Amino acid sequence: MNATIVRHILDTIANMFPDAHCELKHSNAFELTIAVLLSAQCTDETVNKVTVDLFQKYKTPEDYIAVPLEELEQDIRRIGLYRNKAKHIQNMCRILIEQYEGEVPSEHDRLVQLPGVGRKTANVVVSNAFGVPAIAVDTHVERVSKRLGLAGWKDSVLEVEKKLMKRVPMDEWTITHHRLIFFGRYHCKAQSPKCQVCPLLDVCREGKKRMKTSQIRKDKERGSSALTKRK
Repeated sequence: MNATIVRHILDTIANMFPDAHCELKHSNAFELTIAVLLSAQCTDETVNKVTVDLFQKYKTPEDYIAVPLEELEQDIRRIGLYRNKAKHIQNMCRILIEQYEGEVPSEHDRLVQLPGVGRKTANVVVSNAFGVPAIAVDTHVERVSKRLGLAGWKDSVLEVEKKLMKRVPMDEWTITHHRLIFFGRYHCKAQSPKCQVCPLLDVCREGKKRMKTSQIRKDKERGSSALTKRK
C-alpha cells in the first residue's frame, strides 16, 4: 500500500471522527490502567458503568488491597473474567506500592511487567496518560486495519501494530488509534459494516467483496422473481 492511499484513509477517518477519544472514563493514570485492564473482552460501556462506583470506593492502590479478594470480585462481577481481573488488580497494586511508591510507571517496558497489563494496555496508558505516541491494537483496530489493507489478513496483533507504526506518522499514532476504534465501533462494525455509505469503499477489499456478494444475491432474487411471474 502506497503512502497516498494511507493518507487518504487517515484523512477520511479524521473527517468522519474528528473528536475520537478514549471512551474509558478516568481521572488519572492509575484509574486508566484499572479501566483498560477491566476492558479486556468487555465493552467500554460496561466498564464505565462499573468504574463509576469502583473509583468512588477505591482511590489508591492501598484501597484495593485493603479489602478481601472476594469483596473486590463482587464490586466488578458485571465484568467478564472478573475473578481473574480482581486478582490481577490486587497483585498489580501490591507491586505499585512495593516498587513504584504507589504510582503507575510511565515506561512501556515496566508497565507490561505488571499483572494483567499486556502490550495493548500499556500502549493505551502511555499514550493517553503520559503523552507518549503509541498505537494500541484492539479488536476494532485489528479488524479495520485488515479490511482496509493496512495489514495482512493473517497478521498477528503485534504485526498489525508494527505495520501501522510504519505507515502512520508518529505524531498521529495516538489519535489514529482512537479514530480507528471509532471507525470500527460505529461504522465498520464486525457483523454489519456500513459498506453502502462508506467513503472508503474504493480502497476497502472487504467492502468491495461484501458489495459484490450483495449485488449477486439481489440479481439472483430478481431472476427468481421474474421466473415466478412468468409461471
